[in-house]
Amino acid sequence: MYRTVALTAFTPLVWGTTYLVTTELLPPGRPLLDAAVRALPAGLLVVALTRTLPHGQWWWKAFVLGVLNIGGFFALLFVSAYRLPGGVAATLGAAQPLLVAALAFGLIGERPTRWRLGWAVAGAIGVAMVVLRPAAALDGLGLVAGLAGAASMATGMVLTKRWGRPVSLLAFTGWQLAAGGLLLVPLMLLVEGLPPALDGAALAGFAWLAIPGTLVAYAIWFRGVEKLPVTAVSLLGLLSPLVATLLGWAVLGQTLTALQLAGFVVAVGAVVLGQVPPPGRVATATFGRVRPAPAVSVCRQ
Repeated sequence: MYRTVALTAFTPLVWGTTYLVTTELLPPGRPLLDAAVRALPAGLLVVALTRTLPHGQWWWKAFVLGVLNIGGFFALLFVSAYRLPGGVAATLGAAQPLLVAALAFGLIGERPTRWRLGWAVAGAIGVAMVVLRPAAALDGLGLVAGLAGAASMATGMVLTKRWGRPVSLLAFTGWQLAAGGLLLVPLMLLVEGLPPALDGAALAGFAWLAIPGTLVAYAIWFRGVEKLPVTAVSLLGLLSPLVATLLGWAVLGQTLTALQLAGFVVAVGAVVLGQVPPPGRVATATFGRVRPAPAVSVCRQ
């Protein structure tokens, strides 16, 4: 089970590179273009390679999941990122584990432990310590978009867990990327117009975001959602803003304060400890359901 956790953690680690790649390599001011190019080409490629289309009720289910996990989430994320300071947007996203816990209890009956809920709160606080600035300006539409984006992906994760998948993981991922991309393209054309000419750096950046950052990352993410408790998986998402901050320090020369370093410790600790059963309990084979450790009988001589 911990191998699955470690593999699933690859996804938010790669997602954490998005900010650096976007600011350094991609055309400025084209967030919907970035989102559409991330999703649609990879989705169509997978559908063509797997030669597997949805059938029956999976046409609308694939569309709903594609909108929640990809298209709607990307669009709302970029609206939030453009209207709010990055720290505020990242802090709103860090509320996702709590939203997932509430939805998972209501939709699939997955009862989160107080242990995991506690670490979800601690993780959000840790991320806020890392990325939030005291003078951060707030924008009403940006706040609504940030929370709606977190709720969109949280709902998508829980429905992915509830509905399962009728095909291979690769085909399932392709359906969602294609559906999300088909939603994003008309939005992009309406809001931003036709894309500009792309240089080699932009093409390299789009290739990184589309293949490792989206196709591979989402396939691994959906596998984690399938095999692990969704609240535990959502906690791994806290790694993304932490990686973005580390890259800003290592590559862009940004500074890290003592408060940020303390926030790193809190957030990483919450991610790690949120994956394990509470003290005094042992995990069952399904990982996530726990039972009390058996009592030890003492035989007096």
